[in-house]
Amino acid sequence: MHFGPNSFLSKKVVRLLHFSHAEKLTVYKGLLGHLMDIRTLLEKKEEKVLSRHATFSHASKGRAVEEKPCVMRTAFQVDLDRILNCKAFRRLKHKTQVFLSPEGDHYRTRLTHTLEVSRIARTIARALALNEDLAEAIALGHDLGHTPFGHAGERVLNELVPGGFHHVQQSRRVVERLENGGAGLNLSFEVLDGIGRHSKGRGTLSAAAPESLPATLEGQIVRFADIIAYVNHDLDDALRAGLIKRDQIPEEIRSVLGERCEEWLDVMIGDMIELSLNNDGAIIRFTDDIDQVVITLRDWLFSHVYLVETVNEEFEKASHLLRELFRYFLDNRGALARYGCRESGSVPVEVDVADFIAGMTDRFALNLYNEIYLPQPWSVV
Repeated sequence: MHFGPNSFLSKKVVRLLHFSHAEKLTVYKGLLGHLMDIRTLLEKKEEKVLSRHATFSHASKGRAVEEKPCVMRTAFQVDLDRILNCKAFRRLKHKTQVFLSPEGDHYRTRLTHTLEVSRIARTIARALALNEDLAEAIALGHDLGHTPFGHAGERVLNELVPGGFHHVQQSRRVVERLENGGAGLNLSFEVLDGIGRHSKGRGTLSAAAPESLPATLEGQIVRFADIIAYVNHDLDDALRAGLIKRDQIPEEIRSVLGERCEEWLDVMIGDMIELSLNNDGAIIRFTDDIDQVVITLRDWLFSHVYLVETVNEEFEKASHLLRELFRYFLDNRGALARYGCRESGSVPVEVDVADFIAGMTDRFALNLYNEIYLPQPWSVV
């Protein structure tokens, strides 16, 4: 099928301006007939250009609720668009990455982190001839369940919710249960699997048990793209904020990754691509040296950025705020609906409250706390 300026479709579209209504309907039906072939063409293109280790969209294990395939997009393109257009994704722009509600325009938020993960994942997937659309869909959805105030909010909910709380499981809950008025997004198995198994824990990255890894190589790419993104951009934000200086970065890190932090992304991404290509593109991990230095950098960021007093004291205040909101809604069940949360009836009320709080942005939580707990100016209505 051709779409150039002299193609059948182009000529028909130009001539539509001069057609009667009946003639236009005839042309539209003809155009639809051509569109019906696009998804099939894209699926065949995947078979021609992607690696044998790639996840092919036509071979997806499907969705929880069967639906008619899109005529123009593959299954993973559909998932990507559903995530990009959901409300939880838009709220990421007002959720903390490292610094709580930063005043500067150039600090990362949970949204910009997600976009950086997406680009890194696509870069690696493209280099290895894997499915970029699948990698991007997983990357865009991987942090939808993050709480306001970053990991401080996650720790609070983990303390208060029976059975605990983890943003990875919450991200999957968002797309399966909470979005779209409770119907979920009905994503494909492969995207759900990648979102639900992107966690890395605190140990080495490349020695994880196989059963804990995503089922697809694209999902495994996102698992690494996540940490590649945050150790680099969190360091950049900390340098910008004056929280640390370049000469404080340990020599054992700079000796492996290079003296210029701006080059570290290329080193990490290049290491993963080269190792995979040297193994027929069948594995996704770092070499041992890079794996160890990334863990060392992550641990150093915890002690010199994430947990330093000047950063952490504000998160302690935020933790108190979320505990108070959680208790308020448990004690005032009628307030849930008033503030936009519905009780599902299928889970303990603590889970409903956790869903509501986890979905809040930083500023929504702050404003809600002020409204509930701080005196408001009295006025005559």
